[in-house]
Amino acid sequence: MNVYITRHGETRYNKVELMQGLTDEPLSEVGIRQAHETRETLKDLKFDAVYASPLIRARQTASIVGNVPEEDLIIDERIIEVDFGKYELKPYRKLGAAMTLYWALPEIFPAPKTVESVKSMVARSRSFIEDLKKKDYENVLIVCHGGIIRALCGVLENRFKGIRWRPRPKNCEVRKYVL
Repeated sequence: MNVYITRHGETRYNKVELMQGLTDEPLSEVGIRQAHETRETLKDLKFDAVYASPLIRARQTASIVGNVPEEDLIIDERIIEVDFGKYELKPYRKLGAAMTLYWALPEIFPAPKTVESVKSMVARSRSFIEDLKKKDYENVLIVCHGGIIRALCGVLENRFKGIRWRPRPKNCEVRKYVL
């Protein structure tokens, strides 16, 4: 099975560098364009299934990149973005030491109170991937978010602590895996 994982297109909160976790924000015009550009690069692929986070930015991107109507998406809560708790919609550069250190080096620093832990992200990702392995797909698209992609990729690569934290996934960047 070929697994294509991509991050949603840009939102206005991405543009102004705010921590955007569970806030349900649609794509910006730039994000819509990014999704169409990604669809163009994958135009020869037909996906047997298109999975998306329940958040609108992921659903919009999945529909465009996967070339399917939104009602045909498979929505899965396990691939929703990280819960940033009290840091939600805070500027990247004004998070304070605890969150800045955690988000830069989660292999070393624990999640601050109210923020989802790496252990939780990895558990969600592992559960999702184990269920995906049971399917009989040739090509599958997964559209989600920058934080949870780090755990999905870590699980797929059997990485230390289950995360592949760097490099940070860019909007509409596609990563391919073979299961």
